[in-house]
Amino acid sequence: MEDQTHLQARLREQRPVDWDQLPDFSLYMDQVLSYMDRQVLRFDGDDGLTAAMVNNYTKAGLLPRADGKKYSREHLAYLTVICVLKQVFSAKDMNLLLDQELKDSGSVEAGYRTFCRSLDSSMSLTAGQMDQHQDPEKLADSAIHFALLSYAAGAASRRYVTLLRHRRGEMEEKPVREKRSRQKKEEDAE
Repeated sequence: MEDQTHLQARLREQRPVDWDQLPDFSLYMDQVLSYMDRQVLRFDGDDGLTAAMVNNYTKAGLLPRADGKKYSREHLAYLTVICVLKQVFSAKDMNLLLDQELKDSGSVEAGYRTFCRSLDSSMSLTAGQMDQHQDPEKLADSAIHFALLSYAAGAASRRYVTLLRHRRGEMEEKPVREKRSRQKKEEDAE
């Protein structure tokens, strides 16, 4: 019961810092790793961010390259989003969502703020749901309840990613179709 209460309190209280509270100076890798430990909910020592993970995220195109060996507040925003989303999405899907949420939203700051608001809402909703699942004799029922919520949310999330991927594909295909149409018209005119 104490573990549930502790988790519920963390879900209600622990949040990534607001954009304005992210360091406005560059950090080295070891400082980034230490900082990120406080940015997201962690449950054991094995789920922390490592230098190898940061390098892999950069190679996969999820994270912009460091400026020399220094990381900015934009990098911390990306890493916060990645550390949360990696629990439920593939790298391919995260890349699509990061492009949309952080790159295409106008600014990394705007995308990060939107992400944090949504995360806050989701964590508060889950903590509230836990109020109805405090009976230590019904742990299995509670676990199934939250598993089913996760299943339903996952289905909805996957559907939105599919729709976004189709929309992105259509947007990328349209200029190609228009170019081919112009070329065909030019060929027909000759």
